Amino acid sequence: MGEFSDKVKGAADKVVGSVKEGVGKVTNDKELEIKGKAQKLKGEAENAKGTVKGKINDL
Repeated sequence: MGEFSDKVKGAADKVVGSVKEGVGKVTNDKELEIKGKAQKLKGEAENAKGTVKGKINDL
């Protein structure tokens, strides 16, 4: 994947992860809350990966 698609996927994962985390807190579902946090972290990593690809392409 390219820089843009990595960043878009990262943003989507952060949003979905936030929703899962919030629903987990409201429903007192610790497993869903943890999965949401993990998906947010995955999104942050994908965003960072896209940023690195962009920097490499700028060289």
